[in-house]
Amino acid sequence: MSVPYSKAPIFARAERMLAEVADFSFTPANRICRCLHCSTAFPTNEVSATANDVETVLNEICEVLKAHEDRYNGVIVDIENMQNDASRFAASLKASLSQWARQGKKGVWIKVPKDQAKLVPVAIEVGFWYHHAEPSYVMLVYWIPQTSPTIPDNASHQVGIAAFVFNEEGQALVVQEKSGPYKHSRLWKMQGEGIKEGAIREVHEETGNIDTEFVEVVGFRDGHNAPFGKSDFLFVCMLRSVSSNIVVQDTEISAAKWMAIEEFASQPKNQQSKLLKDMIGICCANVKGRSKGFSGIAGISSNSRRSSAFYCSALHSQ
Repeated sequence: MSVPYSKAPIFARAERMLAEVADFSFTPANRICRCLHCSTAFPTNEVSATANDVETVLNEICEVLKAHEDRYNGVIVDIENMQNDASRFAASLKASLSQWARQGKKGVWIKVPKDQAKLVPVAIEVGFWYHHAEPSYVMLVYWIPQTSPTIPDNASHQVGIAAFVFNEEGQALVVQEKSGPYKHSRLWKMQGEGIKEGAIREVHEETGNIDTEFVEVVGFRDGHNAPFGKSDFLFVCMLRSVSSNIVVQDTEISAAKWMAIEEFASQPKNQQSKLLKDMIGICCANVKGRSKGFSGIAGISSNSRRSSAFYCSALHSQ
């Protein structure tokens, strides 16, 4: 004889029910799991339960995780304010996946802050996998449909910049690094990191008082086999100095000075690499007006509504 569920030991009962249902699936919304007999939960009564029964019990005790929809019919879960309780998280996660499956959702994203890292193994056990990580969190992802996932891969490129800073005297601003592959080479290098505002900021931070204005992107290098299996974009930008007094940032830079552009370009290491030689040659030609790069057009992204810049060659009147 079947008896109605009592609410007293309902949390423990739901865990036992889920443990008993070996083939419980969250993927097809209309799939019913096999019947189970909760003799361990009800010593004197045999109770049969379907997937809907399990879901009903779970929904009574398990708060569905807070989430918002993404643009691809998936959900992004917010667990930052959730208690760091692995057992309750496991039950809520299973209940949530069941509900999202019924709703026809696809990808599920969970951003786990580092202070809640104990929840990561729980999600992995359910079927989530690692997508990417940052210093403060790890991003996990799950694919609900029983089809090949269309989750985009983690970012495939890293982006850097080389800033060619010149002044009215025909000099380039160069630095020697304290660390990295050229720290003992005495090679004077171009500045950089970021694009436009980032390049201006970095030049100012590493050389103290050198203020610059962005001119244009001369070009970019597309490289592969960068650290961590990534590819690498290096944007070469032209910056015009509006001040000249150098104060070296001694945490990263061992020396900085103004150097004649021809002297900078003729350094042996700059001549040994054809790619580097060509890059510097284009910068020198740009300073002399023999080459034109890409200037930035500011705008707002239609998708993210964030400020953006489109880099292109200048339009010429017909």
